[in-house]
Amino acid sequence: MAKANREIVAALLLSCLLYLVLPSARAFYLPGVAPRDFQKDDELQVKVNKLSSTKTQLPYDYYFLDYCKPPKIMNNAENLGEVLRGDRIENSVYAFKMRRDESCKVACRIKLSSEAAKNFKEKIDDEYRVNMILDNLPVAVPRLRRDGSQDTSYEQGFHVGYKSKDGKYYLSNHLSFKVMYHKDPESDGARIVGFEVIPSSVKHDYGNWDDKNPKVTTCNSDTKITPGSNAPQEVAADTYVVFSYDVTFQPSNIKWASRWDTYLLMNDDQIHWFSIINSLMIVLFLSGMVAMIMLRTLYRDIANYNQLETQDEAQEETGWKLVHGDVFRPPVNSGLLCVYVGTGVQFFGMTLVTMIFALLGFLSPSNRGGLMTAMVLLWVFMGLFAGYSSARLYKMFKGSEWKRITLKTAFMFPGIVFAIFFMLNALIWGEKSSGAVPFGTMFALVLLWFGISVPLVFVGSYIGYKRPALEDPVKTNKIPRQIPEQAWYMQPAFSILIGGILPFGAVFIELFFILTSIWLNQFYYIFGFLFIVFLILIVTCAEITIVLCYFQLCSEDYHWWWRAYLTAGSSAFYLFAYSGFYFCTKLEITKVVSGILYFGYMLIGSYAFFVLTGTIGFYACFWFVRKIYSSVKID
Repeated sequence: MAKANREIVAALLLSCLLYLVLPSARAFYLPGVAPRDFQKDDELQVKVNKLSSTKTQLPYDYYFLDYCKPPKIMNNAENLGEVLRGDRIENSVYAFKMRRDESCKVACRIKLSSEAAKNFKEKIDDEYRVNMILDNLPVAVPRLRRDGSQDTSYEQGFHVGYKSKDGKYYLSNHLSFKVMYHKDPESDGARIVGFEVIPSSVKHDYGNWDDKNPKVTTCNSDTKITPGSNAPQEVAADTYVVFSYDVTFQPSNIKWASRWDTYLLMNDDQIHWFSIINSLMIVLFLSGMVAMIMLRTLYRDIANYNQLETQDEAQEETGWKLVHGDVFRPPVNSGLLCVYVGTGVQFFGMTLVTMIFALLGFLSPSNRGGLMTAMVLLWVFMGLFAGYSSARLYKMFKGSEWKRITLKTAFMFPGIVFAIFFMLNALIWGEKSSGAVPFGTMFALVLLWFGISVPLVFVGSYIGYKRPALEDPVKTNKIPRQIPEQAWYMQPAFSILIGGILPFGAVFIELFFILTSIWLNQFYYIFGFLFIVFLILIVTCAEITIVLCYFQLCSEDYHWWWRAYLTAGSSAFYLFAYSGFYFCTKLEITKVVSGILYFGYMLIGSYAFFVLTGTIGFYACFWFVRKIYSSVKID
């Protein structure tokens, strides 16, 4: 045990060191669980996970189909994230002895009913894959790369079966497992570092069937089945199907800490780092140019305003100084703005802390469901900052109904998201999918919301409202100033939509990989690069909002509060539009329910992105306006 702990600590220190040395390289991860040493002939139990398909996006429990069942099906301990992802990890009939090869082991014989045959055919049509796990490693299927190279790539899970050209369905009823292990030179123990399978369809022949001692004549303990060497097993009602498997153990030089590399590099398309970094450099260059222009222009404006000697000269001057008496006038629906700013602070805190933990390797793909669990819990605890920031802003607007604002902060965003999520979950439940969140888990989510998040929002709001209000740098006039007619390019709708392009441009390449990992069942692990993109997103949101706010104030339009929020937040519109483009070009979803699920979840993601980017833009603009008006002399 001490040796295992030393390895985990060493891996953590190494990942931190590599991150400091190579910040732009791919992310570093910890294996997620303590290594386990297996002695020869130790029992190995294969666990089964959900059936998944990229065509329907609806996961199903493994035993939804008529596969061999153990005497008692047991669900393994699941965290909140696993349940929300639709993972259902259960025991199976597949069992091995460590480092002992076995051939032609019969799992069971099943007679397919018409309903069972129909289910198998539907799942084959929808290209469902079977996911299995051994020692926390998902099963991988080796295949040749599409680019023609000799390197082997891997797919996660194996197909339920296949359909021939003549319209017949065949079942993958024989599994050839290969378990790779790394032997400890100091002891007889070994660690599992790889788990592969090659599925085959075999119509087994047998004589008199004995359930206690099942045997087939197609193969025996000395021979192994090779794909294509036997007649395939057709899926048809009232036919018997024999499920069988082989297992081979193979020594490997792969260390236990590197055993997940196979799964993280199973993508066909290589990530074009040069293209991505080049795009980021362009965004950084544009941001730098914007910052320089703003600094030079502002410096000249402030110097000119401060050199005015007479009141007549001040009255003749035009520009942003003229609206100093109205620029801090509370906006329309100021309470709603406070609610959205508070929610954005909550989301920002959750995103930042989650990304830091992911960077350090604590939320690696091997820690199944860890990322989702961390996000939910961090969202709940960040309610303290949501209440504090919304109350501080509300008090600055001289509001008195702080309890009402606190209630809206605690319930508006989570309530809208929960309503959409509940409707989508009802659709999944109607399809009898394991992706439907059970009632108990739904109750746990509501309990986290009402029992922890809401009280924390109230605590934060109480603390924030007790603090002294922020003082405006200049006094606000009693009578609002008339706003002159604006040019077409300064109209709110146009400038808001233009402002969202640059923040979206900073993330859309990385967005492709995130969508691929979510909807095409691939692992996402490039958290180091994602963190850099997140920082660039913050910079671009801040700068584009400040620039457009400056132009707006120069046009003597002082309604900047909501405009600042919506300018950066409009990038969410482009994100949702891009999700539609991705749906049409990359996904093969044909079912209406699956399409509703996709756009429903992308709507939730876009709404969250709107709140995040809008808050970043608002606070950047808020700092900028206070800074420039405190830098000029106002009589």
